[in-house]
Amino acid sequence: MKFQLPLLDWIVLIGYFVGILLVGLSFYRRTRTSDQFTAAGRSLPGWLCGLSIFATYVSSISYLGIPGKAFAGNWNPLVASLALPLAAALAVAFFLPYYRGKGYVSAYAMLEDRFGLWARLYASTLYLLLQIARMGVVMYLMALPMAVIFGWDMRTIILITGVVVTFYSWLGGIVAVIWTDAIQAIVLLVGILVAGYYVLDGVPGGWMQVVQTGIEESKFSLGSFSWTDWTSATFWVVLTYGFCENLRNFAIDQSYIQRYIAAGSDSEGRRSIYLGALTYLPVAAMFLFLGTSFSVFYNLHADELPAVKAIVLRQRAMQAGEATEGVDFLALAHSSAGESIELARVADQVFPHFIATHLPQGVTGLLIAAIFAAAMSTVSTSLNSSATLVMSDFYQRFRRHKPGDRELMYVLHLATACWGLFGTLLALALIRYTDSALDMWWKLSSVIGAGLVGLFLAGLVFPSLSNRQAVCLVVLETLIVGYMTLSQTDYFPSQWESYRSPLHPFLAIVIGTLVILLGAALCVAVGGRKQDSHGASS
Repeated sequence: MKFQLPLLDWIVLIGYFVGILLVGLSFYRRTRTSDQFTAAGRSLPGWLCGLSIFATYVSSISYLGIPGKAFAGNWNPLVASLALPLAAALAVAFFLPYYRGKGYVSAYAMLEDRFGLWARLYASTLYLLLQIARMGVVMYLMALPMAVIFGWDMRTIILITGVVVTFYSWLGGIVAVIWTDAIQAIVLLVGILVAGYYVLDGVPGGWMQVVQTGIEESKFSLGSFSWTDWTSATFWVVLTYGFCENLRNFAIDQSYIQRYIAAGSDSEGRRSIYLGALTYLPVAAMFLFLGTSFSVFYNLHADELPAVKAIVLRQRAMQAGEATEGVDFLALAHSSAGESIELARVADQVFPHFIATHLPQGVTGLLIAAIFAAAMSTVSTSLNSSATLVMSDFYQRFRRHKPGDRELMYVLHLATACWGLFGTLLALALIRYTDSALDMWWKLSSVIGAGLVGLFLAGLVFPSLSNRQAVCLVVLETLIVGYMTLSQTDYFPSQWESYRSPLHPFLAIVIGTLVILLGAALCVAVGGRKQDSHGASS
């Protein structure tokens, strides 16, 4: 089932793309040096960097996925965001003064100071690989609902998005990325408010009816508060996951650190962190309230659910490489094929379906632009941070002579173009291989994220931890978290069924971080006792 986009919506959408390109072009003359390209001369206002941090949090995955979670379930995803204020406070107290005081533009230069070159290259290489995966997944998941609902060619959507984002990131560097992020943050906020207005307009009792129904059906529940259940997404499991994940963002993620490095002063940097983090918390609640509103709306308009199921069936056919032209997916949705569709798959498509069917002309184009904005802000951030690491952690680090600024700008431009190409190619490849690639991406991200957070914190908390001990702890953590992750997949041998990890997958980053920190504490304690015994015997 496909819908036609009216001319007015095309004008809004094309105007948005042209406007974003003009923003990048306008900053071209302000990024003639490598410091301007990577850190904006450390001169940007805190409110601007804060909006960029907020936009970095919101991707096309969360823009479409979080309302879907509330539609199918409850407000349990909000718990991860509740850890944001504490993570932001720690960032302001420890990470911001450290990075700005050292003058680093790379988040991983500290690891070389502390543990040697291997740690810096380990972190940088994994980050660069993960950004390619991140860009590919985000562009793919942005293009998929547009292709399914409007019948647009996915390859064309991905190529246009990849070229536009790469071009304005190449032109304007971090300044253009941060300014476009700020603009896209506003588009995102307007989009969610507009969508909320129209869905509540379709519910007879408005927001009060949504609240009443949500309370009756426990839609506002934050999950179980059991202290003993670590196998499901309880309040405490999601909270600990959210704390570690947000700590990872502010402590070691180049995408976030580069924003508060670009601020004009420490006070502006603090303002950017608090603005970005604390803005996302109420916006996450808005996403979830929108999803709850969709649940009430589609209960009142149950006759529209077969149309949503038809979207899901067409999506499945496209992912499997099957023919979709001439197939009556609406008829299939009314058959047993539609009955077999699980609620979670329907939930992911209710927002796109609502955009296509219940919004007036012009507003539909705005909401589609908001979906593109969520993806483009993530991709542009990944592009600039990746180019920065290629320049600082590889080119500058291994160049025998000190390269001039013209040479560094050439490296930055080339790296931006290359990573834009890599991310776009991966997004195109995911059209056919999405299921396995997506599974691999999430599992790899959890394994690597845990190791980097643990290594960074161990280096700060335990000054006497040696280089060799750090290597051993990273290997141990990778094995343990790798086992946890692999044991919960279909690749785990069936004869080892009883050895599967019972812990929820969210805990991978928590367990990995604890393994390194507790292991570091043990190494330091044992090392201290040995030194004491040697001193006593001598």
